[in-house]
Amino acid sequence: MSVKVIEIGYGEIPEEHALELEPLLRRIDSAERLDARGVDRIISEWASEGHAHPKKSTLFKAYLKLVNMGKMQDSRKMRSRLQLKPVRTSSGVAPVTVLTKPFPCPGKCIFCPDDVRMPKSYLPDEPGAMRAAMHKFDPYSQTASRIAAFENIGHSAAKVELLILGGTWSAYPKDYQEWFVKRCLDAMNGVDSESLEEAQRINESSSHRNVGLVVETRPDWITKEEVIRLRRLGVTKVQLGAQSFDDCILELNKRGHDVEATKEAIRLLRLGGFKIVLHWMPNLYGATPESDYADFQKLWKDPALRPDELKIYPTSLLRGTELYRLWEEGKYTPYTDEQLIELMIKLKLTIPRYCRLNRLMRDIPSPNIVAGYKHTNLRQIVQQEMRRRGQRCRCIRCREIRRLEVNPETLKLEILPYRTDATQEYFLSYVTPDDRIAGFLRLSLPNTPESPIVEELKGRAMIREVHVYGPALEIGKESAGEAQHSGIGARLIALAKGIAREHGFEWLAVISAIGTRNYYRKHGFELQELYMHSKLT
Repeated sequence: MSVKVIEIGYGEIPEEHALELEPLLRRIDSAERLDARGVDRIISEWASEGHAHPKKSTLFKAYLKLVNMGKMQDSRKMRSRLQLKPVRTSSGVAPVTVLTKPFPCPGKCIFCPDDVRMPKSYLPDEPGAMRAAMHKFDPYSQTASRIAAFENIGHSAAKVELLILGGTWSAYPKDYQEWFVKRCLDAMNGVDSESLEEAQRINESSSHRNVGLVVETRPDWITKEEVIRLRRLGVTKVQLGAQSFDDCILELNKRGHDVEATKEAIRLLRLGGFKIVLHWMPNLYGATPESDYADFQKLWKDPALRPDELKIYPTSLLRGTELYRLWEEGKYTPYTDEQLIELMIKLKLTIPRYCRLNRLMRDIPSPNIVAGYKHTNLRQIVQQEMRRRGQRCRCIRCREIRRLEVNPETLKLEILPYRTDATQEYFLSYVTPDDRIAGFLRLSLPNTPESPIVEELKGRAMIREVHVYGPALEIGKESAGEAQHSGIGARLIALAKGIAREHGFEWLAVISAIGTRNYYRKHGFELQELYMHSKLT
């Protein structure tokens, strides 16, 4: 028997459709305890009674329409039950990824695809690239579309982490960069602004606030001047394509910079308060599983590295690249699936508790990969094998609280100090009794506070990040068991102030995103030029 499916696109659902679905919504609302499978079961029962089978996205829109009509009460319980893809915002923010237009990249890497229709290193059939092309790489359209997509499946997009990807950001024309960021903010604000500064001011109190701005670039493009320029744009996190920490491997793969350039870029960014995400690539030309393991250990042993976050991108063999020609000549061999999985397990076991492993595989569709590992669910496969062996990764991502309820009274404070070549770092976190992380703060004490790279930071300790996990809540909403809005951030900031004071600092700065300025003002910080500051009295 065929099933009729009701499917409504973006936008509001007609009142008559909402009223037809009201009895079903009341069934879902009145059920005692219900998970996603329980909701699906009720929907299936409804369809078996002869009704049309609605999609969850349609149900959510019908619910909102009935709330607006005064037919149903708005409740967090119902929003949670009707929400699609709950993991999308379980890290506390709505990640909105946009791509810049195609533009020449200064790199000549032998592994990198170069499709003229895309920014360097991106393929036209990658999901994010396809969305960007559909919007003709327009920043406003891309941002507005992603926000609408979140809200149409029941997620709050009040706290937006904006990720601007596409080749080497720092190599794009400066006026294009400023225009691109402004238009992304305009989409969040819902109004067109005359300047970037105006868009930033509006976003401080917008309904969709930018709580993090991420760009990706090359290490050899980071200078003191670039650090200041990134701050003026509102950037808070920088992704650096390090790829390897072996100069011979970098040269063989024609990366165009050496390891020292990566270390200098990290030092400048860390002293500027930025969160640092490094990209690292196993199975490059000239590498072996053994050399890759040794190379990866430098991340944690070398004080000049020690990133906050990490993306592991196993080298993908793609047609049209110089690496593909080397493979045809028998000079390059991709790792077997077993070799790569075993290597990933060994690597994950060495990641420290202060680092978050964001990705384990590029989002490249399998048909593009000529040889080597082709599955996109590498992380899932590695985690399953680790569980089978009784092993556990201790990185931040593997310990996030996600959607579990939190009792702030049972949380344990963990203070993890570690040194870099430029700072004394403190990773402050609140964890549950079973070691799930509810929130953390990165406090950075510069070794030479009287000689800062930015004059505004003279004599300042620095908060580089405050992050509270759990489902992303709308601004002003009280916690109902979620980690957000339960006071965890306030406790962490108070602790950071105390530690900075104990080390002789009279001022504490924070690298605030545009949309978090009002939050920090509540905690005694005031905006100067590029950073917010609090006097430690």
